[in-house]
Amino acid sequence: MTSAPLLPTRRAPWVMDAVLAVAVAVVLAVVVTISQAAEGLPASPLALVFVAGFGAVLLLRRRLPVAVLVLSALGTFAYYTLDLPTIGVALPVVAALFSAAEQGRLRWAIGVGAVVVAVAMAFRVRDDPQPLGILLGTDAMTNLALSAAGIALGHAVRSHRLRSAQQAQIARLQEQQGRREAELRLRDERERISRELHDTVGHSLSVISLHSGVAADAVGHDDAAATEALARVRDQARQSLAELRAMVRLLRTEDGRAADERDGGGADGAHGEADGAAESARHVRSLADLPALLDPARAAGLRVAEHVEVAPGDLSSAVDGAAYRIVQESVTNVLRHARATTLEVTAGIEDGRLHVLVADDGGGADLRAPSAGVGLLGMQERARLLGGTLALRSTPGEGFTVEAELPARLDRDGAPPRRPRSHAHDRPELDSFAPRSPELDRFEPDSPAPEHPHPDGRSLP
Repeated sequence: MTSAPLLPTRRAPWVMDAVLAVAVAVVLAVVVTISQAAEGLPASPLALVFVAGFGAVLLLRRRLPVAVLVLSALGTFAYYTLDLPTIGVALPVVAALFSAAEQGRLRWAIGVGAVVVAVAMAFRVRDDPQPLGILLGTDAMTNLALSAAGIALGHAVRSHRLRSAQQAQIARLQEQQGRREAELRLRDERERISRELHDTVGHSLSVISLHSGVAADAVGHDDAAATEALARVRDQARQSLAELRAMVRLLRTEDGRAADERDGGGADGAHGEADGAAESARHVRSLADLPALLDPARAAGLRVAEHVEVAPGDLSSAVDGAAYRIVQESVTNVLRHARATTLEVTAGIEDGRLHVLVADDGGGADLRAPSAGVGLLGMQERARLLGGTLALRSTPGEGFTVEAELPARLDRDGAPPRRPRSHAHDRPELDSFAPRSPELDRFEPDSPAPEHPHPDGRSLP
């Protein structure tokens, strides 16, 4: 439904100018006619010509406000010089004074108005036989008040117009700012969701691909190994499905319990599954979950050296979760690409900073080579958003190392402690994100299986 406009449509400026010109001409013509009729004379044709001129010149008041003002003043002087019927001193120029002030020529309006009143009073004092008190009293004050009223009204109209334009501009800027902030929040949320999906699904698919390859190779030769590998595939698929359901549940509702209540009206089994998904969603992954994360690497035959010296509660929850995701992505890359035999994972706190290192002895990669992957880019974003850094070291044939440094504790408002910033971080975090492909394109299901690894196949930024 289309809403009605808040303000009426404005008429064209020339229409208003024409109305003002006609009004001035009619008023002056009436004054001339009445003045002549009081003396029993018809209206003077020359006086009516001047009257028409006072009105016609106002048609140019927007384009030439100063010229219109000067012509009106000179026309008034010429009118009285020709001894035409009295029409007042301020009346012929008041519309021109109004127009000049409205168009921002306030000084010109005040100056010309003062000159007209002063010249008129000088001639009246010289030629008029009336007492000086009357001339300088009622007559002078009337002309002065009429001129001042025209100038004040024009200035007020201009001020109102400027204020309205400024308010409209402020409203537009606020709307643009609100839209920009909404876009930034949406982009930030999309980035967060895409990172979570990439880390969760990417790791799970890598583990499933690894054990599926093991099962395929063991069928007919070692049925026990094939059965164990398929069991791991089933467990990993069930866990991934539960995590995805929990994530979708939280994305669709502000409170996961609302979805539980809607789904709870069915069978007890469905209610229990919803409770399990909600419980999985409420569990934030942390470094305490590293043993389970490293089990697939051990099952794949890698020698895993785990050195985690971080006590529960030493890290803010956001830092703990980010550290877990960084290790998860690193382990996923090792399983998919590295052809490694040894994996080392260390984590410790020093001087209020969490240091995480994941290293392997696989084929390594050329960090200068371009890549379409986003895994390592997601890790860098996580570290940067928390005020940390992430470094990559690798040489083809000499393994790959990921080293992250994060603040152990965040401020109460979620911001990392202040520290000197390098030139590389002078830009705001949100504005430093490069455009990336849609979230589902981040997954890499077509990556080579572990039995056909590629030494340069890492997801490099």
